[in-house]
Amino acid sequence: EPLSWETRMSIALGVAKGLAFLHSSEKQVIYRDFKAANILLDANYNAKLSDFGLAKLGPSGENSHVTTRIVGTYGYAAPEYVATGHLYVNSDVYGFGVVLLEMLTGLRAVDVDRPNGQQKLVDWAKPYLSSKRRLRTIMDRRLED
Repeated sequence: EPLSWETRMSIALGVAKGLAFLHSSEKQVIYRDFKAANILLDANYNAKLSDFGLAKLGPSGENSHVTTRIVGTYGYAAPEYVATGHLYVNSDVYGFGVVLLEMLTGLRAVDVDRPNGQQKLVDWAKPYLSSKRRLRTIMDRRLED
């Protein structure tokens, strides 16, 4: 049975709090591979972040980013990170946005069956994000029940 709107948003809020904790500690932690598969749920749908194997300490001092080799999961990695290797705290926020899109649409972050140029969920959804009316057309229909 699909998760209700309330349950999905509760999960999203729990995940956002987890990321905020990592990003606001004295020594910031950048998760670096934020994706739906790394969100564990208990019996009450409380979200917990898992798999910190690719996590990296954030920038220190006056630095705004950490330069690193590019790792992570295709479809979730922030474009500026993929293009430059510069890892920002906001790189995790991009991945969180992709997970939110998955929760809202019921679709996967990457689907090779979508047309070229639209295989990544973000690219597919972009034209619909400009207005509430258009956004409703891509919402998971199971949320209407």
